[in-house]
Amino acid sequence: MTNTINSTQKGFNIHLAKLRRLAQPFFLPLDQGNGWQFIWLLISLLFCVGGLVLFSLTALIELIAKIQPILTEKYFGGIVNTIESIWSSWWGWLFSGLFLIGSTSFFGFRQQLRSKRWIHWVLLGIIVLMLLAVNGINAGIGFIARDLTNALVNQQEDNFYRILGIYACCFVVALPIRVSQIFFTYKLGIIWREWLSKSLISDYMSNKAYYILNPNDEQETDVDNPDQRITDDTRAFTGQSLTFTLGIFDALLTFSLNIIILWSISTTLTWSLFGYATFATSILLIAGKNLVRIDFDQLRYEADFRYGLVHIRDNAESIAFYSGEEPEKVETKRRLQTVVENFNLLIIWRVIIDVMRRSINYAGNFFPYLIMAIPYFAGDIDYGRFIQASFAFSMVEGSLFFVVNQIEELAKFTAGISRLEGFQSKIEQVSQTAENNKVIKPNYTNYILIKNANLFPPGSKEPIIRNLNVSIGKNDRLLVVGPSGCGKTSLLRMISGLWQPENGSIERPETGDLLFIPQKPYMLLGSLREQLCYPTEEEKFSDEQLNSVLAEVKLQSLIERYPDLDVKQDWPRILSLGEQQRLAFGRLLLNAPRFAVLDEATSALDVKTEEHLYELLQKRDLAVISVGHRPTLIEFHQNVLELVGDGGWRLLPTTSYDFDRS
Repeated sequence: MTNTINSTQKGFNIHLAKLRRLAQPFFLPLDQGNGWQFIWLLISLLFCVGGLVLFSLTALIELIAKIQPILTEKYFGGIVNTIESIWSSWWGWLFSGLFLIGSTSFFGFRQQLRSKRWIHWVLLGIIVLMLLAVNGINAGIGFIARDLTNALVNQQEDNFYRILGIYACCFVVALPIRVSQIFFTYKLGIIWREWLSKSLISDYMSNKAYYILNPNDEQETDVDNPDQRITDDTRAFTGQSLTFTLGIFDALLTFSLNIIILWSISTTLTWSLFGYATFATSILLIAGKNLVRIDFDQLRYEADFRYGLVHIRDNAESIAFYSGEEPEKVETKRRLQTVVENFNLLIIWRVIIDVMRRSINYAGNFFPYLIMAIPYFAGDIDYGRFIQASFAFSMVEGSLFFVVNQIEELAKFTAGISRLEGFQSKIEQVSQTAENNKVIKPNYTNYILIKNANLFPPGSKEPIIRNLNVSIGKNDRLLVVGPSGCGKTSLLRMISGLWQPENGSIERPETGDLLFIPQKPYMLLGSLREQLCYPTEEEKFSDEQLNSVLAEVKLQSLIERYPDLDVKQDWPRILSLGEQQRLAFGRLLLNAPRFAVLDEATSALDVKTEEHLYELLQKRDLAVISVGHRPTLIEFHQNVLELVGDGGWRLLPTTSYDFDRS
């Protein structure tokens, strides 16, 4: 039992640390405040709100007393007496001191709360203020219920309708406050989601982290389905974080206001409630531990299943060409079966915990009647006070059982925290590692110079290229050839900076001076204009320039089909691979880099079109590095770099190279 509790405590601490890493930066930067300081600011917020409510309520009562004293005497006498008793005792000094401490704390952290973080705290403060107002009204309803019951029992008709009117006023006041609280909660949630999503996107797109990570490896649960992590998981996390945080605030406020009432009625009932709640909460938290793991797996399996369907959609034509419906169907059903099997396990544990929770809640309904029956039958309390005790008991019980009643949602929330924090940690780690472990410290020059470079594929201990020495200057044209698997594409990745050699050095031009065109060109989500201009801003080029380039690469038919350059289409589906390759050459001509890296960029084109495109490049002031297998490419290059396999290579002028002997 002790080991189980220790394990539960350890797991709780781990998830709490993950939650802090995700939640705190939105309110307080991690590098400018630790976890305890963050928690202290949350507590200080309660101090500020509580003090503000007390001061505002005191001022309001004083104002009403001066304008219409009859109202305070007839309808708000209890509130007036309560406020007067607070200010006439040490409670007034306590509330004032706490308000001063809370205000001073936020003033001390004013520098850390710049960059609009103070807005986040203001919104949170407004929401907590509204929660406090609603809880204050609910506490008052307990007194109203007491007086209303006594008026009925004693058949006091006038008093009954007067109290009923007060209750109606409470409802009229509470409703807009609750609606406003919901609005501000959603508003804070969308601001938080936007901030967190932008932060994740920035890390994901920094230092090629999106490229280094392999999101399709089903064994890597920290990075699977990055699209879901940034969209669904972020939305769920921010929404659930606010729900639970405000729920805890609400529970604390409910507990604080009603425990005083309950204690004043029956200390025995109060202590019984504490013991009952502690036992029930401990049992359900231990049982709910399994839900965290199962919910985590369910999120991952659902994402994998969805990814499989997206994969079919994105590769529909290829699957149709192969008539590969059967293996795709088998794999999709396998993923679905995994979802169903895990969900069946999830159902079992949900039922177990739901039965336990309902049993505890039903048993709790008997407590106030069982304990309060004795003083009631003895004549120590009236029936109204009996009802008030029952009402206060249910409110305190609900606050103490907040976590218990949310155990299933808490399990989902915990699983979501693990997924999102794992993804965040991974992309930060990859990005930082890529930044710190760069063997190449780019020395931006007007040429590409590779000295004594050994290139290892990821995870391999054998170099694919050994001791490479190559220089490519202005207007130089290098053709890279060799058998499949010898390292041609790997070499281009090294030249482009995607892979780093274990040793040696590389000098190369800046990123904007080097443009890479793969065999299957990248087609972004956007218009035809954006396709051509990428990665340069589209405003740089006129329509005449775009139309001229399309004509140069023999895509006149595309102009006729889509005269509006701003039309958005699913270009990878609409355009053939040959058209995509010609469009990529148009992109190259427009951007006019000093260096072009072509990885079988004309493989889908006929020889005549290929020759035309390379002739266009010869007319431009740029250096070219090409990977290709066609002998016709020889005439458009000056030198040939032949990779022979096992790390070997040789560099020859094209006049000395024989394609037929290679």
